[in-house]
Amino acid sequence: MAHLSTQQITERVSQLPPAPTNNGVVKTLLIRPETDTREVVASIRVVPGEGIVGDNYIARGNEKTPDGKAHPEAQICVMNANILDILADGDTEKSTLAGDQILVDFDLSTDNVPAGTRFSIGSATFEVANKPHNGCAKFAQRFGMDASRFANSDKVQRYRGINVMVVTKGEVSVGDQITKLEETGNGSFPPT
Repeated sequence: MAHLSTQQITERVSQLPPAPTNNGVVKTLLIRPETDTREVVASIRVVPGEGIVGDNYIARGNEKTPDGKAHPEAQICVMNANILDILADGDTEKSTLAGDQILVDFDLSTDNVPAGTRFSIGSATFEVANKPHNGCAKFAQRFGMDASRFANSDKVQRYRGINVMVVTKGEVSVGDQITKLEETGNGSFPPT
């Protein structure tokens, strides 16, 4: 499977219009009911400490945590839909392989949403976690080493996206607006 080069990715990203810094929008939602299984859905229900209902976040756990349990600051992965579309070379089916559950048209940079920033989507509230969201070996395998390096290269722009924690339960649907809130947290679990 051919993957894009760093030069191709960089050129395409440079042509994107700026992402909204507020009033962004949810473009795609998906759940991962089992490892390496993806389901694109129209809406999700989120719960504090559990992430997305029906996602395997809790059951999957995390081999890098001391107890093997799911990392509490990585409940949900959010990524810019336009960046992922470029990395997947326009292949919608391939883009689901990234595993990010909420794809948005929204500025995810540290300048716009530093750790602790809270935002609402639908009836739910989220907080940007301190834990960075980095591309793993599976990401490199699916999108190529150049895409993986690019996605992880800019810690300010956060091309690979962000981890968020659920602050208040609620429903989120495709097309929902993303609104930054004045209230902030500290980016650590549990959100306070």
